[in-house]
Amino acid sequence: MATEKTVRELWQAILFYGEFDRMPVLHWTGWPETKERWYREGLPRDVGEHQFFNASPLWHGVGVDLNLRPAFAEETLQETAEYRIFRAADGVVQQAWKGRSSIPHFIDFTLKTAADWPEYRRRLQPDPARVPVDLDARIRQAAASNLPILVPTASMMGWIRNWMGVVNMSYLMYDDPDCYADMVNTLAELVCWGLDQVVPRMQALGVQPDLGFGWEDICGKTGPLVSPAIFERCVAQGYRRIRDRLDHYGIRLYGLDSDGMVEPLTPNWMAAGINLLFPVEPGTWGATPEHFRKRFGRELRIVGGYDKLALEKGPAAIDAELARHLELMREGGLVILPDHLITPDTPLANYRYYLERVRTLRL
Repeated sequence: MATEKTVRELWQAILFYGEFDRMPVLHWTGWPETKERWYREGLPRDVGEHQFFNASPLWHGVGVDLNLRPAFAEETLQETAEYRIFRAADGVVQQAWKGRSSIPHFIDFTLKTAADWPEYRRRLQPDPARVPVDLDARIRQAAASNLPILVPTASMMGWIRNWMGVVNMSYLMYDDPDCYADMVNTLAELVCWGLDQVVPRMQALGVQPDLGFGWEDICGKTGPLVSPAIFERCVAQGYRRIRDRLDHYGIRLYGLDSDGMVEPLTPNWMAAGINLLFPVEPGTWGATPEHFRKRFGRELRIVGGYDKLALEKGPAAIDAELARHLELMREGGLVILPDHLITPDTPLANYRYYLERVRTLRL
């Protein structure tokens, strides 16, 4: 009897169009309110979610600390029973609500113009202290997980947007694009330095990473916050520098997490070396992995693509949403997954039904 593929082997077979007959059963996460509902409906608080669902995490990451170093000192400016206003570790003054999940309300920024950039640039330099002291142990743990092994590639746009806010970043792109390009290059240089610290050590221990993966969240439901023209002038070279370093180490997948309507930037991302997107969001703006395959071909891989809102509606809707992706799942290049955080209107029974349908699915 043939040995069943590990989750990592299954990912590799799917994303490189090899032989496979099933999808990995993956659990990402839900909103805190979703988990509270599930606790009321029988999810044990003292058992790990992946164990309870008999499902796997998406991947296992190993890398250096790519954040601001040193971080800004956190400082509480105002606190009430409902919210807290504070300067966070990234220098952003924000209002965070208590007792409910929401994106914090950004109030003020330490990084506003090109004049403020040198202080951030100073905090984004290579430093041996960024390398985990237990790096070898982390590498061995990743290998033992039998999950895809990820090396982080930070963010060329989304972190800058977080640090500055959309308005300040938009003015900077117009007023001083060279400064914006320097921000991107600084981040790319730090990422490449980090890869040089981690990947050779991995390979010396007989472990080959499966993908580099970054985060952006640079698109809303009507399109990107950075134009393709600005991308080509200021951002593309950062991605290409990282892509070249990944190629140097034989890492064939370069993935990206960006919510929203990503399609207008996808050709630019692909030209700069991105070949995997997560998520594609049918429930937010009507995207489908089938449309992306038709437009961009097999070189662009997709993780996601399952409309999470179907999980709210029950077995018939869950089955119908799976059925409409069967043909592309069989072709390869698509790892099916709900397109974002599971919503609080999803009953635990519905979600378990979805996972069981994926578990028993044969392609």
